Amino acid sequence: MSSTQRALAPEISTWPDDDPRLIGSTCGACGATTFPVQQRCPRCSAADMSQTLLPRRGTLVAWTTQGFPPGAPYKGPTGKDFVPFGVGLVQLGEGADAVVRVEGRLTENDPAKLQFGERLELTMIPFTTDEDGTEVVTFAFQPIDDKEAQA
Repeated sequence: MSSTQRALAPEISTWPDDDPRLIGSTCGACGATTFPVQQRCPRCSAADMSQTLLPRRGTLVAWTTQGFPPGAPYKGPTGKDFVPFGVGLVQLGEGADAVVRVEGRLTENDPAKLQFGERLELTMIPFTTDEDGTEVVTFAFQPIDDKEAQA
């Protein structure tokens, strides 16, 4: 991590690790997994939640393009500086290891270039720049190169 970068929400990921992962929670009573971390299980209401690192890879379930700046508490670019961005629902993990669906930015903003079931991987991307010049990064999901996916 450069001293000129910071995470938008440092508590939700292991960034600046080389291979950052999102931090979720798993219920000790029923096994449900959540993102972000929750104190009580949304499935069974137990207060037996423990932090867990979520899989870095998953599959695209649904997507759209955010064509205008979101409402508050959005702190990113607006006006002429706003660039439409892809938003997707990603099923993290595969098969029996599919643990949770996470909504997040996509590195691709053209919905025609995305497809149901496409494999994606977590990455960190620039979001905005603070008043002091510090680059603020956030998590996003990027398509996995076909050659890399088969490795």
